[in-house]
Amino acid sequence: MNKDAKIYIAGHRGMVGSAIHRKLTKEGYRNLIFKSSSELDLRNQAAVETFFNLEKPEYVFLAAAKVGGIVANNTYRADFLYENLAIQNNIIHAAHLHQVKKLMFLGSSCIYPKLAPQPLKEESLLTGLLEETNEPYAIAKIAGIKMCEAYRSQYGCNFISVMPTNLYGYNDNYHPQNSHVLPALIRKFHEAKLNQSAHVEIWGTGTPLREFLFADDLADACYFLMQNYNDSGFLNVGVGHDISIKDLALLIKEIIGFEGEIVFDSSKPDGTPRKLMDVSKLSALGWKYQTPLADGIRLAYADFLSKN
Repeated sequence: MNKDAKIYIAGHRGMVGSAIHRKLTKEGYRNLIFKSSSELDLRNQAAVETFFNLEKPEYVFLAAAKVGGIVANNTYRADFLYENLAIQNNIIHAAHLHQVKKLMFLGSSCIYPKLAPQPLKEESLLTGLLEETNEPYAIAKIAGIKMCEAYRSQYGCNFISVMPTNLYGYNDNYHPQNSHVLPALIRKFHEAKLNQSAHVEIWGTGTPLREFLFADDLADACYFLMQNYNDSGFLNVGVGHDISIKDLALLIKEIIGFEGEIVFDSSKPDGTPRKLMDVSKLSALGWKYQTPLADGIRLAYADFLSKN
């Protein structure tokens, strides 16, 4: 991508889109386009078509999506399926019509079957049933991967897809009900410290293993792949190792400085025992994450404090 290339970041206000924005700005790109959801409804095909016709972007990062935690995914199943399909259909099709040089579609690790072998390899896609609670979101993301592959196959479009592991970082969602585990724990320990609570209660046994990638490292991977990867197959993006929820909680407790106890409520569900991405294909291309988990949590916590 030339430094003066016109680049559209869809979803620039979200955690991933804002990280991509920071990365491109750092690398010297100035001709960046974004529209807030109030300025451009990506679910509206005519509006997206008009936008592409007027702006004529050369490169597209498709990081816009309707997202949420397990409760939101399971409650608003129709919304998650319809809105995500609409957003990606409109952008991918418009990118084809207006001869965008390259598009990157960002998915999620939830595309994999619930019982897929660990670590999760790209080849496991569509080999089994999905996790029921977020099936609509996963189906939308799978459709996005397949759209990129189909437009490449039929029209020769250079559309690629990446599937990140669990993300955290700047502009994360810390909502008490629908945030993901790492930001939820940051909020819990922060509030417990403020309230001088005797303990923090955490759902489950603490034994499940999860992988976490700092969002700015994902943005670095996205930039790397936009420069260096032009094949049809999608790629996993992660750190290649995981941590138990118990050890994650102990780490966050230490960083925040909470001095009480941690209590695990084993009557609550644990979820999937392990969820780790196989990142050997990405590693073979020469990319590796930069931010150790403890450092990333400190940065995320400072960001949380600046906004609360």
